[in-house]
Amino acid sequence: MSTVHRHNIAVIGTGYVGLTAGACLASLGHRVVCADMDPDKVERLTRGEIPILEESLPELVREGLDSGLLTFVLGADKAIRDAETVFVCVGTPMSPDGDLDMTAVDAVADEIRDLLPHGCALVTKSTVPVGTAARLTRRLGRPDVSVVSNPEFLREGTSVHDFLHPDRVVVGADDREAAERVAALYATLDAPMVITDAASAELIKYAANCFLAVKLSYVNVIAELCERVGADVGQVATAMGKDHRIGGAFLRPGPGWGGSCLPKDTRAMLRTAERADVDFQLLRAAIEVNVHQRERIADKIARLCGTDSATPLDRVRIGVLGLTFKAGTDDMRDSPAVALAGELARLGAELVAYDPVLTVGDTQAAMVPDVTVVDDPYEAAKGAACVVLCTEWPEFRDLDWNLMAKALDRPLVVDTRNHLDPEALREAGIAWHGVGVRPVTGPAGDPVTARLPAAVPQPG
Repeated sequence: MSTVHRHNIAVIGTGYVGLTAGACLASLGHRVVCADMDPDKVERLTRGEIPILEESLPELVREGLDSGLLTFVLGADKAIRDAETVFVCVGTPMSPDGDLDMTAVDAVADEIRDLLPHGCALVTKSTVPVGTAARLTRRLGRPDVSVVSNPEFLREGTSVHDFLHPDRVVVGADDREAAERVAALYATLDAPMVITDAASAELIKYAANCFLAVKLSYVNVIAELCERVGADVGQVATAMGKDHRIGGAFLRPGPGWGGSCLPKDTRAMLRTAERADVDFQLLRAAIEVNVHQRERIADKIARLCGTDSATPLDRVRIGVLGLTFKAGTDDMRDSPAVALAGELARLGAELVAYDPVLTVGDTQAAMVPDVTVVDDPYEAAKGAACVVLCTEWPEFRDLDWNLMAKALDRPLVVDTRNHLDPEALREAGIAWHGVGVRPVTGPAGDPVTARLPAAVPQPG
């Protein structure tokens, strides 16, 4: 794919966002130099070794390396020498008070302040608080350098597709000409272009992600209501989604939302609202619902296979399928699966988990407290009082459920994603309990179902 003009671009930071942005911009025909401060990482990337699980990214990096349009260097100073545009893609983790930690962004700005080429644009691609462009402008003290906001809207697992086929491209700057220059980088993409001021661009990122979080929490409350009144959340959500004003995306119930974006962005948005003296009750409620959802599912599991003791799952073995925050990624940051495992451990459960992207001794696996990670899904089910599906990996649908039934101490599966085929489990003699739907029991019935609250009688 060619462009009207080949730009020289520097990308500072080769994490999830920076690596995807660099590889994709190179695929659009630009010359891209990606910088990182980790020499081992730079060496691996130069060999085409990708440290994250992301569809199509290894191929795109290899194509960029082979064409010479994509290179990796150690240190920001080597990347920006001839750059017309410098993307800042370093991490902005959440601090304990809910604000974003801007240490890395500020460090980059201080490092390259006097090295930035005359007339270049400094672009924040990292998720940053509203007002960052104005603050960086003051910090740089370079009237000849424009600070531009160009937020990313990438979903882990499909980031390459999302970058190259976006719903929209948002570029914001108080210097309109600078915003248009950055927008021109995306000229060959078939996507609406939103050019606005810097503060609006920064807020668009938060407004979009927080809306999605509210939508997910909403459907999880609807799922809880469906369980109580005997309705089916799948049918309810499908009908809702056919309304063009609502849409069907993000209307699937689950164990809660997580990952690297939504938890951080919702907290940061609340802090932004507080500083502006705005009481964002709706967003606060969405966060509270998210915590309640994993607690609710843990309590449901305790009722299904626990005891009546003070710690209802004391020494009860539970198998867990999936620990990443969603399928298609190896990211476990703020994973609802890990959060649910923590709730089950608090209730006394002994947890054995399997995830297709984790191995025994894996660094990430070692970070999950109170969970034993195994390399076989049937081993996770062995001797368990139930299996809890937490991540919607496609291969879980193809498990040998007859073999799973033999491995289980009790024939019970709690499917927090409504991902499995209930009939396949029923035929294997396993009781299936989803979220927001009626359970499907094995041929001999499901004696534990009686432990759940009965449906609430409705008027009429």
